[in-house]
Amino acid sequence: MANSGVDANNPPPLFQPGDAVQVRVAFPVGHCRTPFYFRGVPGTIERHCGAFPNPEELAYGRSGLPPIHLYRVRARQKDVWPDYPGSPLDTIEVEIYEHWLEPLHNTG
Repeated sequence: MANSGVDANNPPPLFQPGDAVQVRVAFPVGHCRTPFYFRGVPGTIERHCGAFPNPEELAYGRSGLPPIHLYRVRARQKDVWPDYPGSPLDTIEVEIYEHWLEPLHNTG
């Protein structure tokens, strides 16, 4: 049920490939699709995957509407796991819904 995300019921995506973002740190009660280990992690939008019904709402038998934009976010493994023994260039990609993302503003 993907769509372009541009219609009267669904605004255009907030983020574009290359945008710096950070995954929100939140601990909602109930079903949550955002991995715990990825919360608070800075990353870059790798791609916009489309807009889909909110799985956190679908889990409770609700419609999940309006659709929410889904993105693939790329982060350095060292930013996810500080003790990661591999190359500092190694990355991980996770698909994260828009309501879990915040713009990351570099301060210097």
